[in-house]
Amino acid sequence: TDQRKARRKMGRKVTLATCCVNQWALDFAGNLQRILESLKFAKEKGAKYRLGPELELCGYGCGDHFLETDLYLHCWQALVELLQAPQARDIICDMGMPVMHKNAYYNCRIVFYNQKILLIRPKMHLATTGNYREGRWFTPWTKQRETDEFVLPQMVADVTGQVRTVV
Repeated sequence: TDQRKARRKMGRKVTLATCCVNQWALDFAGNLQRILESLKFAKEKGAKYRLGPELELCGYGCGDHFLETDLYLHCWQALVELLQAPQARDIICDMGMPVMHKNAYYNCRIVFYNQKILLIRPKMHLATTGNYREGRWFTPWTKQRETDEFVLPQMVADVTGQVRTVV
């Protein structure tokens, strides 16, 4: 029938989980636990891709703490726990986390699958109007249709077996 032909052209069905979790600024342990719960729920519903909110590992409202390097360390530590978690196996995870690259702070998406970081995607257009002041803490990514090499922290490399990834 025509419907079958149309379905074949469309490809396969993919279940995507978009998550709005109750993240708290600087609550790395609590945020990590809520992310793990959302991963478990997404997998129970058959999702193959889990999309989390912006800056979900540290919380969006960290303010000037985004200028402190230990915040970035704690985010990488939480990401290492996520990479090793059974809940994060066999599902593409796309989560928000700040990243320092070449001495600039970026608001990024980290995409990983089965203990491999597939890419780091910095935000290109920052929220800077009204109540939003992302430009105070982050640099917008300006490279259009270009990638760069990002050297992963040793703690991440120990888990992933990767030394570098794409940014």
